[in-house]
Amino acid sequence: MGPHGVDLGLQGKRVLVTGGSRGIGLATARTLASEGARPVLAARDPEALAHAASMIETATGARVETHVSDLSASGGAAALADAVGDVDVLVNNAGAIPAGDLEAVDESLWREAWDLKVFGYINLCRCYFSRMRPKGGVIVNVIGTGGERHDPAYIAGATANAGLMAMTRALGAAGPARGIRVVGVNPGLTRTDRLERQARRRAQAAGRVPDRWQEDLPALPFERPAEPEEVADAVAYLASVRASYISGTILTVDGGHSVVR
Repeated sequence: MGPHGVDLGLQGKRVLVTGGSRGIGLATARTLASEGARPVLAARDPEALAHAASMIETATGARVETHVSDLSASGGAAALADAVGDVDVLVNNAGAIPAGDLEAVDESLWREAWDLKVFGYINLCRCYFSRMRPKGGVIVNVIGTGGERHDPAYIAGATANAGLMAMTRALGAAGPARGIRVVGVNPGLTRTDRLERQARRRAQAAGRVPDRWQEDLPALPFERPAEPEEVADAVAYLASVRASYISGTILTVDGGHSVVR
């Protein structure tokens, strides 16, 4: 039984969370651990991974497994899947795509960002779509509302996220025949270290006080960004037996911001 009194059926489930050392990935791993799951964290920074694992173990008592992995490297996804082995749930979360319009984001930066997020997700999906087939499983892709809002000032991210949304829906349609569900979560602006760094840079560039970075955010529903734990709760639900008839669906977690133009 989870902390909210609802059994999500995640007890003992082995869950791989990429980008699990901070932000939404860390919050997701912590939430899943509190539901009795066995988190496996993957990220590029070994120190950040060790710190994240310690935080989760202290908070939940769960044993956390970690793997240092660069999913942007050729063969990185296959190497991680081989090192981790079978899992019940894969949460694709690693990757951050820089802002900028078509002229600002050059080919090398575009490819570097896509190698990690787009091809990282695709390649791990390919690995685990095959591995999960004998007994089934769940793949949750944490994507982002850039794939819905199509902001020209975030063109690389908008294009990437729209593509990952399409892949999630296509795999989600094919998965049930193999006993696999594939779903997505689109977080809007979420209170993470990355959001704060970006807002501080924008405030400083505009001559405003960086410490008042939250004032530089756009008008948001509920007058705040989402908390990582709110996104993590959505991931946990979609990964759970409570969502057993949901596949090919993408849940937007942004307070309704994506429908405001």
